[in-house]
This record gives sequence, C-alpha cells and structure tokens, in this order.
Amino acid sequence: MAYKTINGVKLYYEIRGNEEGEETVAFFNGVMASVNSWSLQSRVFERFGYRVLLHDFKGQLLSEKPEGPYTFKEHAEEARLLMKELGIEKVHLIGTSYGGEVALRFAIDFPEAVKSISIIDSVSELDEVLKLFVGGWKDAAKAGDPRKFFWNMVPTIYGDSFIRKNLKMLEERAMALEKASSDYFEGQIALYETFLGDVCMTDLLERISCRTLVVCGEEDILKPKKFSKTIADRIQKSEFAIIPDSGHVTIFEKPDVLNSLLLGFIMKNSNLHVQ
Repeated sequence: MAYKTINGVKLYYEIRGNEEGEETVAFFNGVMASVNSWSLQSRVFERFGYRVLLHDFKGQLLSEKPEGPYTFKEHAEEARLLMKELGIEKVHLIGTSYGGEVALRFAIDFPEAVKSISIIDSVSELDEVLKLFVGGWKDAAKAGDPRKFFWNMVPTIYGDSFIRKNLKMLEERAMALEKASSDYFEGQIALYETFLGDVCMTDLLERISCRTLVVCGEEDILKPKKFSKTIADRIQKSEFAIIPDSGHVTIFEKPDVLNSLLLGFIMKNSNLHVQ
C-alpha cells in the first residue's frame, strides 16, 4: 500500500497502467468511494497506454481522517502536491460526484496542471433537496450502523432499474461495509460537512479554460441534470451528455456508455497516437 504525507496528512494512492507514460489520467472519488471504485474505468485507460493515478481524499477509506470539515480548495491543493511528489505535471481529471467538485476546484486553482476535466454527476451549488439528502446521510453516519447507513443511502443514488437488477450485489456491499475501519464514519461525517459548507463554485466556473466534459445520469435524483447543465453553461469549452436509465452512480450503472464518452473525449485531447 502506497502513501504520501501531504500537508501533514497521509494520503493513499495507486499508480496503474503505463508508469512512464506521457499522458496521465487522474480519477477523483465520490464521497463514499475509494480507489477500487474506478476499476471499470481505469482498466480501459490502462489498456490504451495511459498512466492512471488514483487516490483517496483525506477523510476517505484508505487515507487519514483528520478532524473536519475540510474545504474543496484543500482537497485540490493536496491532489496537486501529491502529483508533484510523483513527478506528474499535467493531467486529465475525471471526477464523479464529490470528486467532480474537487476537479472543478482543481481546474479553477491550477489551470496550468490540467489538460482536460470530465465531471460526472456533480454540482457547483446546492439546493434545499440536496442539502436534506446529505443531511440524512450525516445523521445515518452518526448512528454508526453500517447496514442501516448503506440502505438509507441506496435509494438516493441508484436508479430504479439498477436496484431491481442488482439487489444481491447491493446486499454484498452492505455486508462489506460492516468490515470498514472504526473511523470510517468519522471521515464520512467530515466529508458531508465539507460538502454542505463549501459547494459554492458557480460564479468561479468561467475561470475554467480547459476542455471539459460534463456527464449526468438522466435519473439522478440526488444531483439532477439541472446542476450539470449549470456547469456546462458556465464553462466555455464544454460538452454536455446525459446518459439514459442511469441514477447518480453512473460509473457503476452505465460503465460501457460512460467509458465510451470518457475515452473518446480524452483521446481527442491527448498527445497519444494509437497505432
């Protein structure tokens, strides 16, 4: 397991694919996720010759969990410092949900380090419904019951057809969460508080100058497409795609469609030449 201490916090990271490659894709996790959540996407980029960087933000499963709340600016700065420690100067960023919000902040603060960003099911501002959803997660995390927490979260993030087809898999995930470290929920609470207190980036989006792909699941009730449209409308060099029959967790629900969008977008903005 690989760690780097960044700003006094141990961050877990992995390098996959072509470690000497000239093009790097960095994946930024959703709030409840970890590096292994990107397995359906990272393999595709590894196969096409990209170097892949994954890491857990502070507060997430495999990284340290200092007392929160944090800020998205901190997450972005720590990701940038991690890249510098690893000798990575410029990246294509792919972020989902919370990770997409960090990617937006990264592109605002470190434009010189970004080749492109792909933002999946994310927001640049909050509404009252979203605040209530995440507030419910926070209360469930405080209760500390892994199974109840998981099933409380499921209907807010997965689409109906995915839930119906994958009940067994979801039950397995609920069981796996019972084995999480004792400080898992402490980190989750800090991350939810960060989200509720620091998502206010809409007026800054015009600063983003890199090529941007914005993707949203059509049935996302947590962060519906109005939020993605706001992001796409405010960023000059943006492309906007809606994926049918998908809820919030597009990376699991529609991986093939999403991967085609991501790979096509990043390849046309890369220096790699596939023979």
